[in-house]
Amino acid sequence: MTTRQIIRQGGKAAFVVIPIAEWRRIEARLEDKADVAAARAFLDDPGETFPDAVVAALLDGASPVKTFREYRGLTQAALARAARTSAAYVSQIERGARRAGRQLTARLGAALEVDRDLLEPRN
Repeated sequence: MTTRQIIRQGGKAAFVVIPIAEWRRIEARLEDKADVAAARAFLDDPGETFPDAVVAALLDGASPVKTFREYRGLTQAALARAARTSAAYVSQIERGARRAGRQLTARLGAALEVDRDLLEPRN
């Protein structure tokens, strides 16, 4: 039997103190349930996955805009048209000479069919 201490405030149970071993068992079960829920959500809607080469390039610090542009088979000019900007600006973003603002990042994400958060450089 587990020893629990109940702490009352205003005559009502407010807190329960339990042994750390019991807390760790509870915590592990909650984590397992969260992992199962995440796996089920992924299986229900896996979204798009990317090839290892794309992920490796991003992890190696390559420009996300350039990486996804090349993956989608677009030229800088085609991406610029789709995102309503100039090819020169796209080139500057890819080289790290300029940063895209929020609105342009959203348009680039839409044109590249990726979440805009994936286009943020990981400096």
